[in-house]
Amino acid sequence: MIDKYLDPGFRNRVPELAQFRVPIAPTTPGGSPGRHVYRFGQISYKRILGEGEQRPEHTGRASVWMGSKQPRQGVQDDAADARIADMDEEGVDAHFLIPTAWTSLVGHDDVALETNVVRAYHRHMEDFCAGHPERLGSMIVASARDVDAAVQEIRTWGKSKWAVAVMPLVTRDVPADHPSLEPIWNECVAHDLPVAHHSFTWTPPYFPGVFDLWDNVFLGRLASHPWGAMRFIASVIGGGIMDRHPTLRVGILECGFGWLPFWGRRMNEQYDYVGSCAKLKHRPEDYLKSGRFFCSIERHEGEDMFDSVTRFLGDDVLMFASDYPHSGCQFPDTVSNILAWKSLKPVTQQKLLWDNARRFFKQT
Repeated sequence: MIDKYLDPGFRNRVPELAQFRVPIAPTTPGGSPGRHVYRFGQISYKRILGEGEQRPEHTGRASVWMGSKQPRQGVQDDAADARIADMDEEGVDAHFLIPTAWTSLVGHDDVALETNVVRAYHRHMEDFCAGHPERLGSMIVASARDVDAAVQEIRTWGKSKWAVAVMPLVTRDVPADHPSLEPIWNECVAHDLPVAHHSFTWTPPYFPGVFDLWDNVFLGRLASHPWGAMRFIASVIGGGIMDRHPTLRVGILECGFGWLPFWGRRMNEQYDYVGSCAKLKHRPEDYLKSGRFFCSIERHEGEDMFDSVTRFLGDDVLMFASDYPHSGCQFPDTVSNILAWKSLKPVTQQKLLWDNARRFFKQT
């Protein structure tokens, strides 16, 4: 899907990407047989906890489909109408699409590979969302390895109907709070686009500590999304980015939410204890309650966890999300499972399922 959207002057380099092509598994939910993804520098976890040696045949990529029905074919590729049909079946008004597979070219020595595939993705989103502009949207990807290119992409697509957020691709070599990324935050503010963080598990830019997990996917999956999100928001807050840009909205997606109260309090303590942050205008946890921070929920954390976090942060932070069409979703029952939470007052339910996301994402 991405190849045909590459820059015309770059298409003669497509054969160089062949070595990174991996066929899409027939069991991939919503995938299309015969297509592939690009994967560069991918980790495969070979050890099972409790065993001393690796299992050579074990990849750690197997997962259990958690829903009661498979998504329609092609919803991860070019079948926008099929995705809309799935949305109607589940009772979902809007989808925010998060790209993942092509980001595995992050970390390649030639940054041009990364930036060209990023540009191709943006063109693909323009076409994919065009038929349903009120229901489908995605993010502009901003590479920390080529800030000038990232700024240009935000300027190119910042007024598009589909572009409702910016995802910075930060690496272990370029921290989120680095001054070199300031032009990206400036463009986000100029285009009223929020910053959305999504951690990665299998491929670059990875998550902190990825190489210290004793070669086990159970530990890797436990650590990946939350720890990546913890580091990102602590860097954004501690680096003074939200102070320098008082209208900038920042959100954490698909990384859980139960860690937020603990992390807010711990940031307070470490700010007082060791410092090494920008001089902040507020206590670190107060930025989580500022009305400019948002976080998507994961259904498995449950109603009791939602109630606990809401008591700590208020009901203007958390947003419904389903992880569709990945194996962790419960299609087509994710919405009904959340509606079954009996403790939610109508106003809190309205904020969780609609209002908070409407405030976070750019309105087009």
